[in-house]
Amino acid sequence: MKALHEMGVAELGRALQANQVSSTEITKHLLARVASHEQLGAWLCVDGDAALAQATAADAQRAQGVGGALLGVPLAHKDIFVTRELPTTAGSKMLAGYRSPFDATVVARLAQAGTVTLGKLNCDEFAMGSSNENSAYGAVRNPWDTARVPGGSSGGSAAAVAARLVPAATGTDTGGSIRQPASFSGVTGIKPTYGVCSRYGMIAFASSLDQAGPLARSAEDCALLLSAMSGFDERDATSAQRAPQDFHAQMLAARDTGEAARPLKGLRIGLPAEFFPAALAGDVDGAVRRALAELEKLGATLVDVSLPRTELSIPVYYIIAPAEASSNLSRFDGVRFGHRAAKYTDLLDMYKKTRAEGFGAEVKRRIMIGTYVLSHGYYDAYYLQAQKLRRMIADDFQRCFTQCDLIAGPVAPTVAWKLGDKGDDPVASYLADIFTLPASLAGLPGMSVPAGFGEAGMPVGLQLIGNYFQEGSLLHAAHAFQQATDWHTRAPAGY
Repeated sequence: MKALHEMGVAELGRALQANQVSSTEITKHLLARVASHEQLGAWLCVDGDAALAQATAADAQRAQGVGGALLGVPLAHKDIFVTRELPTTAGSKMLAGYRSPFDATVVARLAQAGTVTLGKLNCDEFAMGSSNENSAYGAVRNPWDTARVPGGSSGGSAAAVAARLVPAATGTDTGGSIRQPASFSGVTGIKPTYGVCSRYGMIAFASSLDQAGPLARSAEDCALLLSAMSGFDERDATSAQRAPQDFHAQMLAARDTGEAARPLKGLRIGLPAEFFPAALAGDVDGAVRRALAELEKLGATLVDVSLPRTELSIPVYYIIAPAEASSNLSRFDGVRFGHRAAKYTDLLDMYKKTRAEGFGAEVKRRIMIGTYVLSHGYYDAYYLQAQKLRRMIADDFQRCFTQCDLIAGPVAPTVAWKLGDKGDDPVASYLADIFTLPASLAGLPGMSVPAGFGEAGMPVGLQLIGNYFQEGSLLHAAHAFQQATDWHTRAPAGY
């Protein structure tokens, strides 16, 4: 049997089911690894006693004959999900020490499936960032090269999974914050269709874009986790009213061709010309094209398509998302919860000082942008026009899906950059989201699948995008690719 930290969610579930190992053994092993790799900065809170108590309870259930693919499997949560038993900060001083009176729906559902929570993971403040350098509690480092970023905003989740500190973690994706860190850190991540996972208890950044999803070793692991996380929630007005889905079964059943060697026979994969511009780094382009050739070997047909408004997705996103953020973050005013300035003269002064002290530079920047584009005289010129373009971007995808079943391309224009490289130029960081933003604006499901390595041995991810509620097809294609390749099994040196 493999070392416990080398096993993914599905493998651990099978080992637990076969009584080859106990949840308590796995949990102790992983807690020891977490303690020995603090230099990554991936964790904001670890509660070993609570985790071991959950593991003991899971072992007792299995002893009584209770099953379940996730029962007793450890994981961790991005610190954007509120938790009753653990502090929730959203990576911000504004919420330092905050304890929620309830668990987020995603957290509660994974707990109901029997998972063991090791702790909470670092993230960009209020999920605003592409590098995980914006956390008030320090940057997260990429385990493949600790001088580089792990991606963001779910950088703590991606780094912890890549370093084999935990087999899986939750993340959130507003403009690429699951897919981009998954690509930079060499793990698998999926953002489902908007509305598939409840946003209840997920601290809001941009409400029409935020979506929860898992980061794990493989597509199979992601399918198991997404099955537990998803489903209609009456407490979330944006939750899709759909029956519970077994994404693992969909992954195995989708497009069953009967050919073991060509499991993707008949699958049409669209390649948007706009996803392969001249500015795309050569190492990323090479890795992605080799991955596409592998998909062809598996039976898929590559089709040229076009998403003509890809470049417009950056200004559209960076108008809509800050506008929603300026509204959502108005609740952090020092009155009801969170940080409050120690000294102030009146209520307005308290608001000003509290928000000046509690928010970091990137959050302030986005609040200012959002407030500006929503202000009188600018709403029609900026926000309304951005919403119209958002609809056009979604329509472009629908035209593509008349010619193909899935869309493929790179996740980011380059591999992970060095810590501090884009700190003085936020626009450069924003431009790195160009390939992930279109699917987010359209509310479509997307994945990042490890597809090789580029400059300095850094991971490169292949992005797959599906039509609405086609997570099963996405996972099937990713699973077939991972059955034929071993990129997702590679671990950084020393981990």
